[in-house]
Amino acid sequence: MSGEIIKGKLNEAKGSVKQAVGKATDNRKLEAEGTVDKAKGKAQQVAGHLKEAAREVRH
Repeated sequence: MSGEIIKGKLNEAKGSVKQAVGKATDNRKLEAEGTVDKAKGKAQQVAGHLKEAAREVRH
């Protein structure tokens, strides 16, 4: 598993926590930050999977 995928999973997890805490404390800003972090994490994971697929095609 590439570093990009791992970073993506961590960002997604961080976003989930921020989102949950934001909802629990009625902090809309924190909840929005969590949503952004989750989206960033998912995008990083997709990029990592694409890089891995490209490496496999070259070999």
